[in-house]
Amino acid sequence: MLQHMPKSAEIIHERHVALFKNGRSQAVRIPREFELPGKEAIMRKEGERLIIEPNPSRSLLAILSGLKPLQETFPSIADPIPDEIDF
Repeated sequence: MLQHMPKSAEIIHERHVALFKNGRSQAVRIPREFELPGKEAIMRKEGERLIIEPNPSRSLLAILSGLKPLQETFPSIADPIPDEIDF
């Protein structure tokens, strides 16, 4: 099934909303029943359709894999063998 197609168990809701200007951007207030989780979303345009989806949360492993390796050298540290201890 295509990603943009609703699953059979989902109910498609439709609601007319007003567009308004916010500074130099056009905005739309998202009704409560359509609220998205988080503070960011992904928006794309497909033909005349404007699609807004939740921003997928990134796992710690995904974030760490995107980091660049460190380019500094670390000083060597003396690691002597500890003295034996009788108990």
